[in-house]
Amino acid sequence: MKLGLFTHMSWPEGVNQTSVFHNSVEQVRLAESMGYHGAWFAEHHFTRYSMGSSVLLMLGHLAAVTEKIRLGTAVIVPNLHNPIRIAEDSALVDLLSLGRLDVGFGRGTYGYEYGGFGVPAEDSQSRFRETVLAVKDLWCDKGVSVDSPFFSVRNVDLVPSVVQSPHPPIYIAATRSEETLDFMISNQFLLCIAVVQDTDAALALVEKYRRLCHQEGQPDHMDDVPFFRYVHVADTERRALENTKKHVDWIQDIMQWRRNLVDATEVHLPMQKWRNERSELPLDSHYISEKRAFIGTPEAVAEKIMMLKDHGISYFGCNFAMGGISQEEVIRSMKLFEKKVIPLIS
Repeated sequence: MKLGLFTHMSWPEGVNQTSVFHNSVEQVRLAESMGYHGAWFAEHHFTRYSMGSSVLLMLGHLAAVTEKIRLGTAVIVPNLHNPIRIAEDSALVDLLSLGRLDVGFGRGTYGYEYGGFGVPAEDSQSRFRETVLAVKDLWCDKGVSVDSPFFSVRNVDLVPSVVQSPHPPIYIAATRSEETLDFMISNQFLLCIAVVQDTDAALALVEKYRRLCHQEGQPDHMDDVPFFRYVHVADTERRALENTKKHVDWIQDIMQWRRNLVDATEVHLPMQKWRNERSELPLDSHYISEKRAFIGTPEAVAEKIMMLKDHGISYFGCNFAMGGISQEEVIRSMKLFEKKVIPLIS
């Protein structure tokens, strides 16, 4: 089974911004030394939930301090950008990394992420499809012109060119949208599974993806489909749950808070303000640990991964750095995972 690393680069109150970025670099370099296949970063804007405002810039830095590990976006939100900018920046990362770039796209979250860029949420599906296809055309073709209600491309030749042929692998973060699934399958793009889906729902999505691929007579490339989960390993289940409870709760709290903000951000507001104001509670850490995260002893985590393997999953992505958990705990968990989980799933 191939392994990947995933992070949002979260910034809870009391956490130093600089340390989040440098800790993420350390985690990727450690993962590379452990033989991980890829490292993936998420794009978000104007939020403590994730400081991934420029994931390709982050990957460009990582290209300079790594040698083998693949570098991925999970995901870029194309609706917030001009396709030329995405194509140029990603081509440069592909070049600097000597062809180690994987590019995942997703529509992201609406609310103030779209609002901050002045991008309407209406027609997001059409904007998404047209931007992704324009990026692909810019990577592959000469003299590209695109007439779109969302952007304009006029006889453009991309410089620099991508290294991978015909282009870096394209991933789509699909959830419940039939339109997104159809778009992905019809263009032979790859699926990536987000950490925010329950495991059972994510497996059902994988099965649907595989079935649609086979109906269209095309390979599903399951060896390259990353299945991301929150992961934490400790010597005992009690210790694992204690280490992660407040961080898992913070993730659920801020995700709920963000869904209720349209014209403002939560960046300069205390989390306690939202906790005092809300009228209902989000999913708790017990639910997440049972339904969405792989948290526990090495044996328990390995058992869950083997269950995925039985469902055809062969690329498992680990989100160790969840919700501001300390670097010391992240590294300890990664090392225990290497020592005691990997032998059980190999």
